[in-house]
Amino acid sequence: MPESRRAKRRKRDKKSLQSNAPDGTFALTPLLEALEEALQIPGDHSFDTIFEHALPEFLNIVEDLQGPSNNLKPLSRQDARQLLEDLSREDGDHVQTFLTSLIARKLSTHPSALRRSLLLQRSGAHVPETVTPLPPSQANPTPNPQVLDALYSIQTTPYESSFLSRIQGLQPSRTASAIAVDWETRSPWMELMCDIREHYSLMHPEREQSTETMAPIEYVHLRPEHLPQVHDLLRRTFWEGINVSDALHYSPAKCTVVATYKRLVVGAAFLSSPQETYITYLAVRSGWENAQIATTMLYHLVTLNPNRDVTLHVSINNPAMLLYNRFGFKAEEFIVGFYEDYLDPQSRASKNAFRLRLRR
Repeated sequence: MPESRRAKRRKRDKKSLQSNAPDGTFALTPLLEALEEALQIPGDHSFDTIFEHALPEFLNIVEDLQGPSNNLKPLSRQDARQLLEDLSREDGDHVQTFLTSLIARKLSTHPSALRRSLLLQRSGAHVPETVTPLPPSQANPTPNPQVLDALYSIQTTPYESSFLSRIQGLQPSRTASAIAVDWETRSPWMELMCDIREHYSLMHPEREQSTETMAPIEYVHLRPEHLPQVHDLLRRTFWEGINVSDALHYSPAKCTVVATYKRLVVGAAFLSSPQETYITYLAVRSGWENAQIATTMLYHLVTLNPNRDVTLHVSINNPAMLLYNRFGFKAEEFIVGFYEDYLDPQSRASKNAFRLRLRR
């Protein structure tokens, strides 16, 4: 009964279309009827009927795809190719649904498929042969035997040209302009540092041990980089406010001797001028006494200024009196309160002084 009603409604629709169709226009009704008969599809095939069944399925698909709880990720090329093959294989078994038709259409226009089709089209095109082969490389020339013998004869590399200098840095040798270099003297401070390293190695043998870099005590003339340490040494030995910067401008090669260990200033001695030859300061850093440093500095000051008398003032209770006596200095005058304006009132050094002279 329902099929007869649908047939009657189709007949009425056809009649209304035929009556409403303007003259000279092409009607789609015969084509639709021929398509229905060829496909043998039963039922009503109007737009409203088809969309009425497809709309719920479409809305469900959209809701599933846009759901907040779904974690979506794009298909890889291999997954898309496999899915398209499965859909095309199932196409002959049963009628596709709206979802399968949509997926098949999307996969057919996938960028990978488009790229593959473009490559297939270009593969048959003629490509001009513009690439030419590279010329064969020339054989390496035979090295000169004399050059090889000269290279093999090198046994050592100078430090300035060695790889070690690139790692540790190149420090120009200071011994070229040194007055004297002493490798034998061991001061109390050096012995103390050695004992500390040995004690550490015995107490913690499992830890990384520090290595001692051997270096001599060098006696050089005053340089600008020595001034901060020299001023600190003289301040600690004598009194505040001593400045010997002007010694750099008045014959430092004859009037200054500085003792250094690596980069540490351990002693300093100064003359006022080559004409007056008056010893203004002679000091040794604490911990470096009894290492003949003061003796060596005084010796070089005297020898750098031959044929001239050398004078100085020294406190009467200063142990340096014994050093000056060994060099032949003789007392000429006793001065009361000579250091009264310089020494601190709490200083143990006597403010009285002897004037000594070394006659040449």
